[in-house]
This record gives sequence, C-alpha cells and structure tokens, in this order.
Amino acid sequence: MSAYSDDAKDIKPLLKRLPLRWEGKPCVLEMQAAKYQWKQVEWWAFYFELLCSRHLSPPLIMPGEREGTMKWDAKGRINWDFKAKAIKSDSHSFILNDVAAMENSVRKHGEHGVLVALCDVEYNDADRTFQMWRTELEGGKSKYTLAREARTPISRYRKTLAVLVEVLFVRFDADALSKLDFMAQGRNSNGKPRPKKYMFDHETCQPFVTDRIVLGKPLA
Repeated sequence: MSAYSDDAKDIKPLLKRLPLRWEGKPCVLEMQAAKYQWKQVEWWAFYFELLCSRHLSPPLIMPGEREGTMKWDAKGRINWDFKAKAIKSDSHSFILNDVAAMENSVRKHGEHGVLVALCDVEYNDADRTFQMWRTELEGGKSKYTLAREARTPISRYRKTLAVLVEVLFVRFDADALSKLDFMAQGRNSNGKPRPKKYMFDHETCQPFVTDRIVLGKPLA
C-alpha cells in the first residue's frame, strides 16, 4: 500500500462519526466559540474542516505542513486538504489549491490527498433572515460588504443548512496534476497577482477518486 492508501484506511472509519446535519445558526455560533472562520460566507465548507480537525486528529496532525504563507489542512504520511461542494449545483467544479504548492507537495511525498464533502444544502428565505442574523452577529456590515453594495445591491442567497451526503477520497500524483485545469485568481489588494490554482471537476475527474463513503441522504 502507498502512504496515501495507509492514511485513507486510517481516516475512513473516523468519518462515520461526523454529524450529518449542519444547521446554519448553531454551527456558526459553534465556529465563533472555537474562533474558527465563523465569518466566512460559505460557513458550511469551513465547518467541515472544523469537524475534521476534531474527529480525524489523530491520526492526522492539524494543521499540516507549511507551504510558503499557507498551511495544508492536515498531515499524515502525506499532506491533505479538506473541501466541500454542494451536489445540486450548475457547476461540478471547485477550486483546489495553489498550483506551485500542490506540485511541491507531490514532489516531497509522491502523493497528495483531498477529502471532498458532497453536501445537499438549503438557502436563505426571500427575506434573507439568516443573512440579517449573521450581519448583526458580526456587529454590522464590513467595509468589503459596503464596497460591494456600492457597486451592486444584489447579493447571493446564503446557505442555511447543509447535509453531508458523501465523502470522496481523491489522490493526486504528478500525472494526475497534469490533467487538471487551472483557474486564475485575479489580484490581491496590493495589486500583486494571486497564484494560479488547480480546478477539480468531480464528474470528469473520477479516475482520481480512489474511494467514497456514503454517510447521509439528500434532502427531499
């Protein structure tokens, strides 16, 4: 077995302990108490990371190895990332990590692992009560929000509930990375270009999926 396979074997039974239904308000409050990414719009994706930090350590060490200014989500025998994706979406693609960072991770360890949480989600009501609750919790609108509203008053509906349906185990080596698409990230606030990131499509990248574990059922 490879280092990736050994890590995956250790992780798989622990994932069955994860809670499957993530309600927006209590989860955000839980994240706030833990001082963990509670202001993020896509709170449910970061809640998956928080659950992994609680249920998969050990055997994984969290956070993982440092790569420049970032750290991988976890480190076992190799580096691991945790990602989440809504299953009822027009796009099956999502952003992975910096191209250079992932390539360096593969050079160092031969493999790189990603756990992908596939979730069914519900959205804010028409009155955006969840969004208003979060704004109040955060102490008012941020400068970023005010600047965006100056450009356009339209904002996305927020996810108020996520149900964990399935987790994919994804393995990348140098050959697999060569088959991925890229996404340009624009520029930082200081004007410097952001590094390119790899993109993953969980419909077309099935050869990289080595295992999956079904945990829950989609919402009716």
